[in-house]
Amino acid sequence: MEELKFRVQEYEGPLDLILQLIQKHKLDIYDIEISALLEQYMAAIDEWRENQLDIASEFLEMASHLVYIKTVMLLPRHEEEGEDPRKELTGALLEYQACQRAAALLGEKNRGVDRFVRPPEEHEADMTYTLIHRPGELLGAYFGALGRGRRHLPPPKTAFSGIVSRRVVSVASRIAFVLSKLYRRARVNFLGLFEQSDRPEMVATFMAVLELIKDKRVRATPDGKELVMLRSGPVPETTKQEG
Repeated sequence: MEELKFRVQEYEGPLDLILQLIQKHKLDIYDIEISALLEQYMAAIDEWRENQLDIASEFLEMASHLVYIKTVMLLPRHEEEGEDPRKELTGALLEYQACQRAAALLGEKNRGVDRFVRPPEEHEADMTYTLIHRPGELLGAYFGALGRGRRHLPPPKTAFSGIVSRRVVSVASRIAFVLSKLYRRARVNFLGLFEQSDRPEMVATFMAVLELIKDKRVRATPDGKELVMLRSGPVPETTKQEG
């Protein structure tokens, strides 16, 4: 059976571990005692190994870097030979510490909401309309607004003129008209019946011709150009057209 392994989740990285060791043992971050720090750092790694925890490579890399700093500091050197080998580590720790503080501050401000937002600022309202329109757009908007206003008004009287003032022509009156033409002449031109007639008269005349053909009083020639009288009969009285 494969043994269980646990990853280190207590620290986000080697810098996090070093900061906690410095705080725990009250070391000076600006004058780090490398021997004491390396001893505590390696003790933490040995503890993880005893508990069969998986150690990330970055922790081992930092351990080798601490050993290098301790070795350089043990070697005899003159003050003018170079900078303190701990300076780079101190700068990295201070930068990491500042990032931790900024993250904690943002976390406090963002608690309970989905995102971090700054407080609202007051701005003076500018009521100047700055959008530029083409003349055609303005004209279209004007006519559109004018049309919407007119829809709420009652329709003018002229809107009903085509319905109220239109003459009503009866079919019977047009039957008398057609028969009167045929009594004078035995046949008449079909299209001539519709000359000088408005639409109501044309419709009534056409219906009258259909009625006469149905009653077999007239017939149309094969070419459809003329009407021919088939049998005579009393001419119906012309009814008075209703205005």
